[in-house]
Amino acid sequence: MEQRSKARVAVIGGGPAGLCAARHILSRPEAFDPPVEQVGTYDNGYPIHSSVYRDLRTNLPKEIMMYPDFPFDDHLPSFLHHTSVQQYLEKYCERNDIFNTVVEKVKPVSMETETGGAVTLITPLHLTFYLSVCHLLTFIFTFFHCCFAGKVLHSHSYRYPEPFTNKSVVVLGARASGVDISIELAQVNAQVILSHNTPTMSLPPPLGIQQASAVIGVLEDGSLQFQDGSVAKADILLFCTGYNFNFPFLCPSDLGLDVQDLFVTPLYKYLLPSGFPSIFFIGICKIICPFIHFDCQVSRDETQFALAVLEGSVELPTREEMEKEVQREMQRKKDTGVQVKHLLNLDKDQWEY
Repeated sequence: MEQRSKARVAVIGGGPAGLCAARHILSRPEAFDPPVEQVGTYDNGYPIHSSVYRDLRTNLPKEIMMYPDFPFDDHLPSFLHHTSVQQYLEKYCERNDIFNTVVEKVKPVSMETETGGAVTLITPLHLTFYLSVCHLLTFIFTFFHCCFAGKVLHSHSYRYPEPFTNKSVVVLGARASGVDISIELAQVNAQVILSHNTPTMSLPPPLGIQQASAVIGVLEDGSLQFQDGSVAKADILLFCTGYNFNFPFLCPSDLGLDVQDLFVTPLYKYLLPSGFPSIFFIGICKIICPFIHFDCQVSRDETQFALAVLEGSVELPTREEMEKEVQREMQRKKDTGVQVKHLLNLDKDQWEY
C-alpha cells in the first residue's frame, strides 16, 4: 500500500487558539509535519503588540476557561491575573514542545494548463501549506471631527490608570474592557463618563462613574456632544470599541471571502471558506468560552474537526451545499434581529455548536 504523505500545516497566530492548533498537530506526527507558527516578534523587529493592561484579570473563571486536557493549578483563584494566564500558556507550550517562526504571505497555488490552445487557470483546493488562521485582529478607530482638543487613544494602548489621575475621561463602549477600565480610572480620582448605547447598568456607586448616551460629535469649542443632547468637556477620549478584522498576510478575495470590519463570510461552520477547505479560521467567533471552543474546533476527542478534514477522515459537503448552509445560518440570525456586526457572536449558541 502506498504511504500517504504527511500534511504541512502553518499556524498563523501565537495566542491561545494558535497554541491549541499547534498542540494537536504535534500530537499527530503520523499524519502531520510539525507546524510553522507566527508569534512573538516579526523579522523586522516590530513586536506583535498585546492589548493586555497591567491589572487585567480574566472575566471568566479558570474552571470554564482552561483547555480540557490541561487544567490550571489548583491553588490559583478562579479569576486570574493575566500573568497567571501567561504562565499557564508557557507551560502548555513547554509540555507540547511548541516552537515558532514568521509567516509573512499566504496565497493560493495557481496552476496553468493548456487545453486545445486555450489556457485554463485552475486554483486547486490546497494552499502552499495547509493553514490555520487563529484570531488575528487589528484595530482602526476614527472620529467625527479633528477638532477634539484632548488626547484620543484606544484601549489597545491602555496599560495602567495612574497617568489619568484627576483627569476627565470619556470612555466609549461598555463591554468588558470599557467597564473594567472605567472602574480602574475612577479609583485614581479620574472623572469618568462611560458613554454607550445600551441601557443604564449597575456600577459600584462609591466610584461616581457617570453614564451617558453615545457620542455623536465634537463641537467647535472641543466639547463632546452626546446623543441625548447633553454636552461635556474632557481631557481624554478613550475608545473601548473592540477590534476590526484584518488579514495582512493574505488576500481574502482570492479565497472568495468578504471581510468587513466585524464580520467574515462565508465560513462553513464558522471555520473554513467553502472554496478552500484546507484553511481554518480558528477562534474567529465572539462571546465564547475561548480555550474550550478552540480545542473543540481543532481536535476534540471524537470530533477532531479541523484535523479530521485535513486527514480526510471527515468528508465535507459540496461547495454549493456548504455555501447554502452558511446562508441559512446567517439568515436565521438576521431574522431574529441580529445585526451584521454581531453575526459571529455565539453566546448561548456555543453549546449546541
